[in-house]
Amino acid sequence: MSNQLYTAMLAHEDPSQVEGLSRFFKTGKGQYGEGDKFLGIKVPVTREVVKQCWQETSFDDLETCVRSEYHEMRLAALLTLVQIFKHAKKDIDLQQRCINFYLSHTEFINNWDLVDLSCYELLGVWLLDKERTLLYDLARNGKSLWEQRIGIVSTMQFLRHGQLEDTYAIAEIFLDKPKPLHDLLQKAVGWLLREAGKRDEQRLKDWLSTKYKAMPRTMLRYAIEKFPAEERAGYLKA
Repeated sequence: MSNQLYTAMLAHEDPSQVEGLSRFFKTGKGQYGEGDKFLGIKVPVTREVVKQCWQETSFDDLETCVRSEYHEMRLAALLTLVQIFKHAKKDIDLQQRCINFYLSHTEFINNWDLVDLSCYELLGVWLLDKERTLLYDLARNGKSLWEQRIGIVSTMQFLRHGQLEDTYAIAEIFLDKPKPLHDLLQKAVGWLLREAGKRDEQRLKDWLSTKYKAMPRTMLRYAIEKFPAEERAGYLKA
């Protein structure tokens, strides 16, 4: 049986978009996306393809797509995996298979969008009612900056359910890492702290009161982005 997801994605290839996407995702020498290749497919188009194909996509098909040299093909595989997981509902074995697939293919989840559009819809949901050491291990010992980013961004799902503790605890792991901390990790941690602050602003301010001097500037700037201008300036000046 043909791989419909793969075939449908190739049918939407748009060479006119490749150069712009390559610049946006920093594929130049020495940049975080160095060497990645693009088909020129925007995310809304990829989502539409996934919507049409996910029910007919097998794990063998996902294996082919997630290992592709093309960024959009890997994204299509991850978004399809999210759909399979969501629709598994009470099929715990199928959900577990989705999670195992995700964790065994992190080497191909190798840019910020691939992380951010998949991890909290998979690991975040899966761990809502489970022990969460996995995320702490990824944040602390992840083999790549992408695995480490998965560790913090997955907590977005917890925040959406009013569970703030893990975001703050995992953020502290990044404060203890050797400096300089990669810009994409600083931004991710700051972003999640800001999201935690939307749920409980005073708790964020209390946390910052003892931590902000140890925070890299980009992380701090992202965390306080929604504060009044004068208050932001006070943190940054200090």
